Amino acid sequence: MKLEEMNSKIEEILKELTLEEKVKMIHGDALFYSGAVERLSIPAVNMSDGPMGVRQEFPKASWIPIGNSDDFVTYCPSNSAIAATWNKDLAYKAGVVMGQEARGRGKDIILGPGINIKRIPANGRNFEYMSEDPYLISQLVVPLIKGIQESDVAACVKHFALNNQETERLWVNVEIDERALREIYLPGFEAAVKKGGVESLMGAYNLIRGQHCCENKMLLKDILRDEWGYDGTIISDWDAVHDTKAASESPLDIEMSVTYDFDDYKLANPLIEAVKKGEAKESNIDEKVRHILLMMFRLKMIGALAEERKAGCYNTPKHRSEVRGVAEESFVLLKNDDNRLPLSDKGLKELLVIGDNAERLHALGGGSAEIKALYEISPLMGIKSQLGGNTKVTYKRGYYVSPKQESQESWQEKSTDENLDQCAVVNARKQVSDEVRKKRNKLRAEAVEAAAHFKDVILVVGLNHDYDVEGFDRDDITLPYEQDSLIEEVLEVNPDAVIVMMAGNAVSMEKWKDKAKTILWQWYCGMEGGNVLADIIFGRVNPSGKLPESMPYRMEDCGAIALGEYPGRPITDEEKTRMNAHITEEYKDGIYVGYRYYEKYNVPVQYCFGHGLSYTTFEYSDITAVIDESSVKNAKDKYQDGGEIILDESIKYKTAAKVSLNVKNTGKYFGKEIVEVYVGKNDSRVDRPVKELKGFEKVSLEAGACSHVTIELPLMAFSYYNEAKKNFVAETGKYRIYVGKSLEDIQKVCEVEI
Repeated sequence: MKLEEMNSKIEEILKELTLEEKVKMIHGDALFYSGAVERLSIPAVNMSDGPMGVRQEFPKASWIPIGNSDDFVTYCPSNSAIAATWNKDLAYKAGVVMGQEARGRGKDIILGPGINIKRIPANGRNFEYMSEDPYLISQLVVPLIKGIQESDVAACVKHFALNNQETERLWVNVEIDERALREIYLPGFEAAVKKGGVESLMGAYNLIRGQHCCENKMLLKDILRDEWGYDGTIISDWDAVHDTKAASESPLDIEMSVTYDFDDYKLANPLIEAVKKGEAKESNIDEKVRHILLMMFRLKMIGALAEERKAGCYNTPKHRSEVRGVAEESFVLLKNDDNRLPLSDKGLKELLVIGDNAERLHALGGGSAEIKALYEISPLMGIKSQLGGNTKVTYKRGYYVSPKQESQESWQEKSTDENLDQCAVVNARKQVSDEVRKKRNKLRAEAVEAAAHFKDVILVVGLNHDYDVEGFDRDDITLPYEQDSLIEEVLEVNPDAVIVMMAGNAVSMEKWKDKAKTILWQWYCGMEGGNVLADIIFGRVNPSGKLPESMPYRMEDCGAIALGEYPGRPITDEEKTRMNAHITEEYKDGIYVGYRYYEKYNVPVQYCFGHGLSYTTFEYSDITAVIDESSVKNAKDKYQDGGEIILDESIKYKTAAKVSLNVKNTGKYFGKEIVEVYVGKNDSRVDRPVKELKGFEKVSLEAGACSHVTIELPLMAFSYYNEAKKNFVAETGKYRIYVGKSLEDIQKVCEVEI
């Protein structure tokens, strides 16, 4: 059905709807669906978290799960894991699985992917997000969305925008300069809208420039609707709407919340009363309903094509195979001195595995990302099941994690409470009783004693969803549970011990990383994670992931703290008169987020952005970078203003340069290599990072094989956002193009001139 026909049908439906029916459609009528209009056969919009698969079923008005046995699903790799693959095809396949599973469970919207910038390394929800780099996010979110939406279900990209911390997440007002907003924090969302065609988008909790995001004219109307031309459905985060009048006048379409008083939501009965009193316009409600109905037509929820809507499916063998494939390329080999990995399982008589994370299951944790997985293979199970009965695998827990206290109250009911004491929760995690300390000492001593008597030892350590969790940031990046002591003591008696670091967020390895020979990073990578870990340890899979974020040594090394004022300051008396906030945080780090900051200010990191090793080796040769003269000339002729080319929408993505090289696998194993291309300009008229990621390509090579790689760079790759001209511009002049294996491992620098 063409857009004109859909719009015509929508206007006919609008004429039939009463005010009360329209309002019913624009707010939650349950925790996870909006109101239906049965009289006109308009269904409810059925939604589900989230970023790692479809969440279990909940009653209409309770956060206690229904508890059925028919809602187990495929546990998918986290967005951080997907980003670490640097593989667009795998992002698409992951999306297909999530879309089919959501539709198979009868959902219309899956609330993901999450693409907020990883501005600080201790954000409790970083595991849900992709990267610190807007280009990498933009390249991977588009195929992920397209994969989801193939199944007649909407992706819901979130959280728009600047939702970069959990501390005071509903009440932090963000002040940011326009250049940083445009260059760092918006590109992923713009790509999701313009290139991904995302059908729904979630507004964030925080405020920007004094207005909550879900009521923010600048964000939702000026940028999203008017500038980007977005006609999809905008949904609030749960309990992110605060004012009936402001929300009715904003482009927000559906209000959702965590409470059960659905008729009293801001866009429910209070809105009806406001319209009747002349305090709100029914025409604004009509516009919201138009967007919802348009999405319904596109998803075949209504209309002539409703009978053709895809049914989806969930928990199929193919889905489990696909997520395993994504997991295989997500592991990052940080260090492998003396080629300690892979281990040979031939003749391996005994193996020691240490660590609570070796046995812990993570699917049903993390907040709204929790997944009721059909199964989850732990590292210990993956190792033991693959080695079989000829190898004796001994397990020592190594460190003690206090069990969570059982509660009849769901965390989600109080997650948006304005009086929630986040600091108390964070501080409580640090409190260690004498009893707990004794348990930790005992477990550590047992593990160290065992490690001294084994040749092969694997430590599986890191974080869990007590720390990688919605609602709370960490106050440092130190490993919890005294794990540093465990690792140091094990390495002292067994220097060959292999460290597997499982986490969704950066951790400090400063105390022992130089002593360890091998460090393998594992994200929360889905139900097959343990099997994949075993495959990598024993060489059946060659790790090919690379870091989508930097690994700083300590929290205070990050630009948001060194240059900024994270987590924020109390609002001033003047601010109290014009905003509903607790704190204001000025993003003084500007564009210097992640590697842009560390490189510009010469701050050493443990492992740089884009780093990742392999069991094989790769050689780059014949590296060239050539300007597309005709394309650049055409752009200059039409759009040059002084020494800058104004990047009109028609030329932004025209090819400006081509990078070519040969990549050869010079080792003994089949492997996959990611070629990374960065662009920098030394003599810019504005302050710019040393270099920025602007292209990449992942290639697969048998041992001894060679592949020719070409990476095209559009004019946008050479641009910065000019606040005076309110546009991206490309300066004329000379640029450096860096071709490398990581941010720091640059193989060649080429110079080109625009």
